Amino acid sequence: MNKPAAVPQLTFRAVVLAIVLAMILAAANAYLGLFAGLTIATAIPAAVVSMGVLRLLGGGTILENNIVQTGASAGSSIAAGVIFTIPALIILGYWDDFKYSWVLAIAGLGGLLGVLFSVPLRRSMIVEEPLPFPEGKAAAEVLKAGENPGPGLKILGISAVIGGVVKAAAASGFRIIPDTWAEAGFLGKYLGYIGTNLSPALLGVGYIVGLNIGIVVLSGSILSWHIGIPLYHSFFLDSDPAVAAAVAGASAEDAAFAIWGAKIRYLGVGAMLIGGVWTLFSLRKSLASGIKSGIAAARKGAGDVVAETDRDLPMKWMLVALVLFVLPLLALYQAIVHQWGVSIPMAIIMIVAGFLFVSVSAYLAGLVGSSNNPVSGITIATILFASAVLWVLLGGDSPIGAVAAIMIGAVVCCAAAVGGDNLQDLKAGYIVGATPWKQQLMLGIGAFSCALIMAPVLNLLATAYGIGAPTPEHPQSLAAPQATLMASVAKGMFGGELPWGIIGIGAGVGALIIAFDEWLKKRGAHFRVPVLAAAIGIYLPLELMVPIFLGGLLAHFVERKHGVRADDHDAKDLIHRPGTLFAAGLITGEALMGILIAIPIVISERGDVLAAPAGMQLGQWFGLAVLAVVAWFLYRTSARAKPGSV
Repeated sequence: MNKPAAVPQLTFRAVVLAIVLAMILAAANAYLGLFAGLTIATAIPAAVVSMGVLRLLGGGTILENNIVQTGASAGSSIAAGVIFTIPALIILGYWDDFKYSWVLAIAGLGGLLGVLFSVPLRRSMIVEEPLPFPEGKAAAEVLKAGENPGPGLKILGISAVIGGVVKAAAASGFRIIPDTWAEAGFLGKYLGYIGTNLSPALLGVGYIVGLNIGIVVLSGSILSWHIGIPLYHSFFLDSDPAVAAAVAGASAEDAAFAIWGAKIRYLGVGAMLIGGVWTLFSLRKSLASGIKSGIAAARKGAGDVVAETDRDLPMKWMLVALVLFVLPLLALYQAIVHQWGVSIPMAIIMIVAGFLFVSVSAYLAGLVGSSNNPVSGITIATILFASAVLWVLLGGDSPIGAVAAIMIGAVVCCAAAVGGDNLQDLKAGYIVGATPWKQQLMLGIGAFSCALIMAPVLNLLATAYGIGAPTPEHPQSLAAPQATLMASVAKGMFGGELPWGIIGIGAGVGALIIAFDEWLKKRGAHFRVPVLAAAIGIYLPLELMVPIFLGGLLAHFVERKHGVRADDHDAKDLIHRPGTLFAAGLITGEALMGILIAIPIVISERGDVLAAPAGMQLGQWFGLAVLAVVAWFLYRTSARAKPGSV
């Protein structure tokens, strides 16, 4: 499988291109994550772009292209680590805006720790007892088939333009079409709501994650919106005067969102909590063996002559780097709590949890891929444990306890996201014969480069759209579901008011989902019900889950068109490659346009600065037709393409 690594890898042009792509993809994933609670792996689009750009520059080697996709893939992992946690500091009221130096320290150093912690795991998870690492394997196949990147670049370019144009036409831009199509009404006491967001990006997300995940997230939303909200409205509304007052006289749609925001979404909090705990419990044996074999492999190779294709970053320098990276974080913790007796335990928790959960993340990325890696569940577990320790050290009524727990969780989340991504990239490198330490170094450079731009991007999005719960100023703010969840969990541990009864019911629902999934597993069923995916569906508005389901349905129709079996994953990868690139383009184009639109909104301080005249603004049915056309293009791109042609 391996071959001598005698061709150029870590070249200047490859490093520069990787940094540029990493920053662009980090910004796009930050918007997507705040909007929909999901991020996507970016290695394959980055590989295709790299092959096209380096070809224009005279041609690139397969190992140069591999270095570019390695560095660029840090964009999705750093964005996930940041947007899942750091906006919680805004939601808690600790920050008014995103502090540049703090975000840089948390994201940059957390990402670098993720690289360091994942290095000892490479031999055990990739060489000795190899895991599948589906996205790494797919990226390697794209790299090996990269003689003609033109068709892939064309698909990416066209779909990015489509995603950008539709976003510009939507309610946050020219307002030619609305953001959603929705209908709501009362049938006696029954409060009903149906709707779909008109975002091409969500359609692309659904295509990438597939029908199984699409069904699970939509089912979670149906549980909230078609069962939870109607039941609460019919039988429990009078028990809460504040919610009853918000619903009184409101339209059916506004009433549904008021009940969801105040009560029902906390079902998802409970399901996520139990899902995070279950993730750790179910991986206890694999985690222990992975860490043990990784450390043993690192010791074994310390004094041996190692081939270039098996050479990791030197262990002694990793230990020095670990100390250098932890000291600034210790100073950051001390600046929050002002007690060395608290900040030092915080740093220790961060190191221990970081290494453990990087191992968990790497293992899960190896099994199900980075896009399906439940990093949010890992972070919940970290925040719960950190909160318990801080509750003892600071007291249950500490005004700074929740913030300190979020700070620990943010570093661990960034490390875990980058760690899983690192192993995915190293799998691709192992297949094409790359040098591991060069990839590890490149990922560290890419991660820190992304951290440089995260605070400005987040401040731009927060000012233009708002983050968290809707407000009169920002009625359609970016939901930031994971960050809102982290804030709720941390605040609830330190005296905050939370609907613990509903959270408990959600935990019970999560336990039932876990039991059902285990039953499916024992039966050997191809269809599975991952609890964290269901919890995201429960927690987010129904309108966001519908296009994700529709995108997954399109992917299923493509598989049927090509006659691919449900268990033939290699064939699925080949037939979906054109559609995956089209979907990635939709996501990137829409996300980048969302960031560009934010600039004039922030400068003018007017949300309607780009709005077209009223006569040009079309209704939601026209917006639904636009989404249908985009869906047709997405299906046609995959259904008509020759498998493996891109």
